[in-house]
Amino acid sequence: MNVLFTFKIKDEQLKNLQSRFPEVHFEYNKELDESPIDKFEVIVTYGEDINTSVLEKATSLKWLMVASAGVEKMPLSEIAERGIVISNVRGIHKTPMAESVIGHILSLTRALPSLYDQQKRKEWNTRVKQTELRGSTAIILGPGAIGSEIGRLLQAFGVRTIGCNQSGRPAESMDETIQFDNLIDRLPDADYVISILPSTAETKGLLDERYFKAMKPTATFMNFGRGDLVKESILVDALKNGEIGHAVLDVFEKEPILVDSELWNLSNVSISPHVSSHSGKYIERALEFFIENLEKWQNGDGELVNLVDPKKGY
Repeated sequence: MNVLFTFKIKDEQLKNLQSRFPEVHFEYNKELDESPIDKFEVIVTYGEDINTSVLEKATSLKWLMVASAGVEKMPLSEIAERGIVISNVRGIHKTPMAESVIGHILSLTRALPSLYDQQKRKEWNTRVKQTELRGSTAIILGPGAIGSEIGRLLQAFGVRTIGCNQSGRPAESMDETIQFDNLIDRLPDADYVISILPSTAETKGLLDERYFKAMKPTATFMNFGRGDLVKESILVDALKNGEIGHAVLDVFEKEPILVDSELWNLSNVSISPHVSSHSGKYIERALEFFIENLEKWQNGDGELVNLVDPKKGY
């Protein structure tokens, strides 16, 4: 069996793979469009380098192992037509992303940005507006692996967690789970509205003006999923009109956001450049998924961890 990595892994990681799977030949090559790749049954990729021309050249390809949670930039219809199996690393981001969300929330509740600004000005001012996280309510859009980890940490701080998904089925670390159809009616209860939703046909533009008008004027909206959940213009209007109190944004409708975007200048916005999932342990965790699934693949077990339905996009 031949396996191609389109991103570099450490020498010791490669040696570990070769030791565990001596009958498998591993190669690394990021120039998929310029190299012969017809001998590879498995390609391990971040996903963005897979296009229709690559699929046409990869005549032996049977399994795409995507070392990312999102697959929306891949030619999913062509992959489905060719019967290629896709798996991803859903859940790999749960630790760094959950810690990022909690970090932002605690920073805001304990007024850390104001305190840091005072330090720069050498100003001693004890009249800083601070509050507590305990006793608040958070609605988590997409209570999957990442959302559930956020819920677990929030519950440790005494926060009531409400998960929101399509089915309304109970989710881990949620005190309650509701369906999207009921979301707008429950938004007035939320102090924090946290989205971890992927980009799908159902989620694009899901949050329109009505949803922000339904939120508390003191609510914090946090988007850590995909930026096309809400149009930037709608979000800017909600922030400027006082429909919500603050927004913490790690993802955006267009990335990078333009230098003349109004978001940069709004005092009630916290911006991070799509880095909440970053961690020095990323590839290490991705390889854990790959090793488990490669063992299954060799044994003829088609029930890979984190199988992706290319027709649904997740």
